[in-house]
Amino acid sequence: MRVIKETAKRGGTAVSAEDLEQIGALARKSLRAEEVYVFPVRLCDNEVDRDWERFTEKTLEELAPMFVGKAGIFDHQWSARGQAARIYKTQVVREGPQLTRAGDGYCWLKGWAYMVRTEGNRDLIAEIEGGIKREVSVGCAVERAVCSVCGCDRNTADCEHEKGRMYGGQLCFISLEGASDAYEFSFVAVPAQPAAGVVKSARLEEEAAMGRRYLKGLREEVVRLGLLADRELDGGALRSLVDKLSLQELEELRKSWARRAEERLPLKTQLDYREKKVDLAERDRAFMV
Repeated sequence: MRVIKETAKRGGTAVSAEDLEQIGALARKSLRAEEVYVFPVRLCDNEVDRDWERFTEKTLEELAPMFVGKAGIFDHQWSARGQAARIYKTQVVREGPQLTRAGDGYCWLKGWAYMVRTEGNRDLIAEIEGGIKREVSVGCAVERAVCSVCGCDRNTADCEHEKGRMYGGQLCFISLEGASDAYEFSFVAVPAQPAAGVVKSARLEEEAAMGRRYLKGLREEVVRLGLLADRELDGGALRSLVDKLSLQELEELRKSWARRAEERLPLKTQLDYREKKVDLAERDRAFMV
């Protein structure tokens, strides 16, 4: 299950020798302090958010090492051109007596990100320093979405409980458990949770899975139509070709081969409701004894 969380980000900090050493593990060359810009980010926490979902403390601990080395982009647009920063260290921060709505101690995942100072990102650094770019969102994957009332995993079982409602004095929310991957953090416009600055959505992973299923089905359909349109085509070679085509190319090929297949093998209805001419004498013979 894909998860996104948004939160508030603080400004730049001084670059220490330890920072440079950790950044050097990710960079292809040694960088000097004056060449990099470093800033901390609040990646995600264990508070129940506006979607009535939350990470557990254990999930945060599992995510911490996964975010090291992950890139910072814009609005979750996965493009190499949009990469602006990279996380080089993380830490789970626990804050005193503060409790979450779930009743446990509040904690959050803090990350430190760096950018190489260039003319191209000078304005972005100025916006971060000026408080214009303040919110970030993280993309990650978890294995389970556990109901706080009945304990079932909503990814694999039906749950009758509604998030945000009370059941016998117990608030229903979803615990996101079993971190499996961290993808990126992204500069975004508006955080969904004012208090903790956190937003999350489980739709992206589901949409990605649906997209993969659609693409697989489309490839199979293109192969089927191709073989119908041209019996001389080799099935194995055709499948190898189809696997290399883009979505747009597959759609165009499907349309073309569908027309050719229909021309070659026109569809015939099983029932024919058209009036047929019948010889009257032949028709009346049916009633003769």
